[in-house]
Amino acid sequence: MTDNRFPKSVRLRRQAEFDRVYGGDVFAADNVLVIKAVKNGLSVSRLGLSVSRKVGNAVVRNRWKRRIREAFRNHQVTLPAGIDFVVRPKKGAVCDYAAIERSIPRLLQRIAKNLKVL
Repeated sequence: MTDNRFPKSVRLRRQAEFDRVYGGDVFAADNVLVIKAVKNGLSVSRLGLSVSRKVGNAVVRNRWKRRIREAFRNHQVTLPAGIDFVVRPKKGAVCDYAAIERSIPRLLQRIAKNLKVL
């Protein structure tokens, strides 16, 4: 059985960490998600979520966050290490877990290729 927890060590938590990612110029997007990224120099990749009030009410925003976190957690072992990601829903996208789960690894691999981490 693998350890699939989502500890604080793989989350972006401080505003300065988010600002560092937003200051970078590497991003990838599809019709579901937009992901910005920057190298972090660590042995793990970390996830930050940015789900604004424009997406919907608290119930809808929390649903997005739960589903993105779960997809990231499920694909964590296959993702490239050493990258900080900030993920947000694309404007007008529907919160469909299957689409999110397809989108996360594809976009993160594209970002890793752009950052030359692979």
